[in-house]
Amino acid sequence: MGLDLYLLGWQFIDAGVMAMLFLGTLLGIIVGALPGLTAIMAVSIVVPLTYKMPPMVSILMLLGVYCGGNYGGSISACLINIPGTPSAIMTGIDGHPLSKMGKAGLAIGMATVASVVGGILSVFVLAIFSPMLANLALKFKSLEIFGVALFGISVIAYVSPGSTLKGIIAGLFGLLLATIGFDPNTGAARFAFGSTNLLGGIDFVSAMIGLFGMAEMLGNIEKTKQERDVGFLQDKVVKTWDAFKYVRKLKAVLLRSSLVGVVIGAIPGAGGTIAAIAAYGLQKRVSKHSHLMGKGSLEGIAAPEASNNACTGGAMTPLLALGIPGDAVTAVLIGAFIIHGIVPGPMMYTTNPEMVSVIFIGMFLANIIILCIGMPGAKYISKLLKIPSQLLNALIIALCIIGTFAIKNSLFDTGVMLVFGVAGYFMSKGKVPKAPIVLALVLGPLMEENIRRWATLSEGNYWNEFFDAVLTNPVTLTMVIATLVILILPIVSRKKHLSEDDIDFSSDESAGADPNEIIFAEKK
Repeated sequence: MGLDLYLLGWQFIDAGVMAMLFLGTLLGIIVGALPGLTAIMAVSIVVPLTYKMPPMVSILMLLGVYCGGNYGGSISACLINIPGTPSAIMTGIDGHPLSKMGKAGLAIGMATVASVVGGILSVFVLAIFSPMLANLALKFKSLEIFGVALFGISVIAYVSPGSTLKGIIAGLFGLLLATIGFDPNTGAARFAFGSTNLLGGIDFVSAMIGLFGMAEMLGNIEKTKQERDVGFLQDKVVKTWDAFKYVRKLKAVLLRSSLVGVVIGAIPGAGGTIAAIAAYGLQKRVSKHSHLMGKGSLEGIAAPEASNNACTGGAMTPLLALGIPGDAVTAVLIGAFIIHGIVPGPMMYTTNPEMVSVIFIGMFLANIIILCIGMPGAKYISKLLKIPSQLLNALIIALCIIGTFAIKNSLFDTGVMLVFGVAGYFMSKGKVPKAPIVLALVLGPLMEENIRRWATLSEGNYWNEFFDAVLTNPVTLTMVIATLVILILPIVSRKKHLSEDDIDFSSDESAGADPNEIIFAEKK
């Protein structure tokens, strides 16, 4: 079924669609390459710009931004040792030392090739396995759907950086916000406080742009300006195509790391950063030259880049099959789907099969576009790192305001965006994760609708019906156990989250000889 859908999508791809996919991918690469600007922020800002586009074009453009943003972070990681995106955090460990040896082109070329290999492999996994998972999900009833949604929020709260308790609180706060507006069952107004603007609930896009766009910019303004002296490296971003000489020798690294990325990406809430850390750690464990990793090894570039880009297809698998995002970016993409009247989940495979197939094709082509842009264009994209941060911040703040207003021509929504921007800024200061709020705003109505439908059908025998469902339905039992484990695990064990601050990127001890001469000399 997956490959049939994959082939179906080709008839919907034309020049106009390809142009928007190319534009989205290019925009994602540019944003990803600029430190401080993340893929989730790029997608959040682009969502309102696609509001009046056809759904297919809009979704493909956003997928291009998603895939391109994941890759773009490797460029600044290799050149200036500052990951453009969190998922590129491990790439700089070997990418920057190799660049300092005068081989910046090789470093970025290998990052590009690894990203494309990981991304393409993940698309085939998505095409094959997501329809199978969707067929299983079609058998879910109200209680199972509620359990899956609750599990999704619990997982993203657990794996988000910072305290799990703060993540759970953020998720609960998002569920409370989702109750604002008309009651879906009775039509009564709730928590609107007499405001007609709140009767329709909090606009998802306004909240999203505020939390991930405006809040990030407020944080960037506060930070001390970082020097970006990349002049001595820009001239050395040449011979990126030399990376293809090492693909065959690194095929095991690329395949293993891609599989790690797909698996971790399919876990709701995990994301590319965790995948990159896991793949790098695994490669260091199995490599015969682990002592050379961190000194400019191509293995240390290929592993995290293949893994974090393989997360894109992995994260889309639960999104399309279950309606649950695999990471924070796909949580934002759910909102984009809903804006265009598309409900992600198992029913998509019967109600919108052409959209599913176009997503498969679009993600495959986005990775090809990354290769076409990244290899010859890296030296030009690297020049963007010299843009003054003040100018960049002002431009993005303007886009946040204009984009929010343009959706409904509503100053109220602009105000909502600013409120969430300030709230998101203080949440970042307090290390409170924001992704659970976004996911709760999206899944909250779905959870409420299904739990109330189940309660109505139970006719007051809630506990009896619940225990019957748990004992007779393996899906319900699995969801209950998984959610309890997620909620109880932080109490019995302390989970440590690895972030950019946990890794010392300032070490200069790796500026010596090229370790790849040792590694590949032995493999000949």
